[in-house]
Amino acid sequence: MTMGGVKLELRCPKKVYSVAIDPNPDWTFEDLVSELNALEIKINSGSKVPLPFAKDKSRDISNWKSNGRNSSSPFVMRVFEDDMDDIDAEDEEVHDQKSMVAKRFNFDELYLSDSDDSGDESSFGAEPYLMEKVDLVESGLLELSREHQFKVKEEIRNQISALETDLKSETDKSISALVRVEKYRKERSEMDRKLDTQYQRKIAEALDNHLTVVQRDLEVRSQIEERKIRIDAAYEDAKRKEAEEKLRQERAKAEAEAKRVEEAKRAEEAKRAALEAQRRAANEAAAKKASEASKRPDTDANLGTSNAQSGGPQVNKPAAGANKIRAAESALNLEQRRLQKLKQLDEEVQALRSSSNENFGKYERQIAKLIQQITGTTENVRQKEYDLLKIFCDARCPQSIKTAALAKKVVSNCKRPGNPAFAQAFVIVRITSKVPHAMDLILAELHKACIYTVPKHYSRSAFGSNEAYYKALGFQEDDEGKIESVDSYLTRLESYMKLYGALVQTEIDNVHGLKEGWAWLARFVNALPANRYTAVALAAFLRMAGYSLFRKYRNQFVKLLNMVADNFLNALKEQGDSQLSPVIVEIDSYIKDREFLREPEGRQLKSNLQSDLSVP
Repeated sequence: MTMGGVKLELRCPKKVYSVAIDPNPDWTFEDLVSELNALEIKINSGSKVPLPFAKDKSRDISNWKSNGRNSSSPFVMRVFEDDMDDIDAEDEEVHDQKSMVAKRFNFDELYLSDSDDSGDESSFGAEPYLMEKVDLVESGLLELSREHQFKVKEEIRNQISALETDLKSETDKSISALVRVEKYRKERSEMDRKLDTQYQRKIAEALDNHLTVVQRDLEVRSQIEERKIRIDAAYEDAKRKEAEEKLRQERAKAEAEAKRVEEAKRAEEAKRAALEAQRRAANEAAAKKASEASKRPDTDANLGTSNAQSGGPQVNKPAAGANKIRAAESALNLEQRRLQKLKQLDEEVQALRSSSNENFGKYERQIAKLIQQITGTTENVRQKEYDLLKIFCDARCPQSIKTAALAKKVVSNCKRPGNPAFAQAFVIVRITSKVPHAMDLILAELHKACIYTVPKHYSRSAFGSNEAYYKALGFQEDDEGKIESVDSYLTRLESYMKLYGALVQTEIDNVHGLKEGWAWLARFVNALPANRYTAVALAAFLRMAGYSLFRKYRNQFVKLLNMVADNFLNALKEQGDSQLSPVIVEIDSYIKDREFLREPEGRQLKSNLQSDLSVP
């Protein structure tokens, strides 16, 4: 194998055992030998263990020169082909790992012959001393170079292995991170899906609950409407039956009234006939006596004189105007019938109390308590109405006792200050619509307490004393037997008239409504005189019932008020009494200011929310 020129380059650190190596040497052979000798000396002196190839003699350059070589001749190194292959393989491996361009030693005039093997052998055979002398240094240098190359290779392999390990670790970490990220993404997606499903389920449940509530509410409303329709139908049916019953009663009453009138006419005719017969008999007797007197004039004169002197009985004619009750005949008849019913009721109650051992006082106390608890609110009025009807439906107590207690407690409660007349009248009307006969008994109690609810008035001349006159008007006595004052009497009179006015203006199922109120006002204007008592009664009545009377009768009511202004008020003013001034001003302002156009205070029942409910 032909070997060409090779430029060698040492791949070693710049210092080996503190000896610097020039990367670009420009040495002669003598310089190289001297440097190697110095290196050997330093190595031998620094090592405590003898080296296996240590030399006792230093290299002798002169022997080389005596062999025909001078210092300027080029250095020839012969390298076997096998060694070159190993070096080339190692160089290529180092070059591949480091990716570096190879560098070579640069020796001045270093020449490697390309001659054949025989020439090389002859050259080495001619120079045995050189190989013997240089072999240890070169082998040491070569060994150091190889060790260095091995260390470098090992270091490079370790670094590459470390880098590969780190790269693999980083790759594993990246893959693990990517796996974790993908797992987290999948878990998050699954969680979002579950949350979305749960949220949709909640929405569906909420929607279902809402639809259920709405459906239930609609069902409740439907039931309420159906119940209301049934109640209205039952109410209308009951109202129709009551109207039919009322019509039947009115027909029966009219027939009885007609029968009574007919009987009265017959009795009157019979009485008239009897009186006529008595008158004729008296005339005949008078004529007979006159004829006899003409026959015996002296006897009759003496008889008349003796009768006059002896003070015997004489016939007194009734004085003109002996009947001083000022009232309409129809009003007196109604009063008489109502008082008769009340008297019969009292007798029945007394008979029940005497014949029964049961204590009915608790029912009377419950009724009195409920009447006293009535206020001007809708809830209170409905509750008290319900409680009173519940008592009237209790079969353990006779109806007469409950009715008598209701009539007495209603009238006695009028004296309570701040009595809500409209609310109390509303309760009375609702109760009497279910118990119709109770209205006449309540009115009878009112007539006993206040004669102006009839209306009627007594003249002073009909009584022998003021005490009897005041008692007839309705004045009360105290515990000492003294008559109450006029102001106290007028206060009670006003409260009674307010209750009566509130009673007649309540129109829902009222058996004593605006028709009776209009009749009362007409009878009052036509029959009663103008005085302080009647003026207070009229003012109280107009305040309570004038608004409803105007709504129903309109111009007729206004004409009647004009009659009051023209006749009644003028009669009061003509009396010139200063005590009449307040009531005159009140009635006059009511008519002139047309206060009957304004709804009176308290007519609207207030609910707990301060809203108003009109009392019809």
